[in-house]
Amino acid sequence: MSTPLSIKIDRSSPIPLYHQVVQGIEGAIRDGSLASGTRLENEIELAQRLRLSRPTIRKAMDDLVQSGLLVRKRGVGTQVVSSQIRRHLELSSLNDDLERAGKKPTTTLLSFEHIPAPEHVQELLSLPKDVSVYHFTRLRSAGGSPLALMENWVRDDIVELDEKSLRAHGLYELLREAGVNFRLAQQRIGATTADGTQAEVLDTDPGSALVTMQRTAVDDAGRNVETGSHVYRADAYSFEMTLVQR
Repeated sequence: MSTPLSIKIDRSSPIPLYHQVVQGIEGAIRDGSLASGTRLENEIELAQRLRLSRPTIRKAMDDLVQSGLLVRKRGVGTQVVSSQIRRHLELSSLNDDLERAGKKPTTTLLSFEHIPAPEHVQELLSLPKDVSVYHFTRLRSAGGSPLALMENWVRDDIVELDEKSLRAHGLYELLREAGVNFRLAQQRIGATTADGTQAEVLDTDPGSALVTMQRTAVDDAGRNVETGSHVYRADAYSFEMTLVQR
């Protein structure tokens, strides 16, 4: 059964009519009114109800499909793919943010090793010569849908990690339990497109847009505790920030 959309159209607004439809559907997806998997009414019905032309509705739907919020399925119609997880730029973990957003995070541990640090990791973590690292890769999902592929290196003189704990708990949760008090982090946000391996793990298409994040976190003793390189599905994830005038 399809879900009728409640969208307000202001014909006196300078905002194009198709973009008002886009904004209305985006808002409903992000506030949870349209859940993942919801089937929308067809374009003819929506055009008639909103008193808009079918090309206007078609352009709005095309934009939403291209942005990854909707998908067209033959024999089914147009469905919501997912609501975006929006993450504020602060020193928190993805697991923490998902739980605060009411999502159910799950973790698949793809690899785990305890090794001498590679040269670039030694530099990022400013490691003493006798300190090794835990190196692991995890797939983080939300509500059963793949969201992020995360590779991390953690120094072994601060916390003891194993595969069982990483499957059951978020990394920052484990570090805090070990007595780590985070103070700051150096973080860089970017973008890339999915290669074959990333696309397969994240259940998306090769060439799809991904958000990238590189972070090195520092504790209140001035130690570089962990460094990570993460990629997120851009159709399901974004960062938010507040800018202030100086």
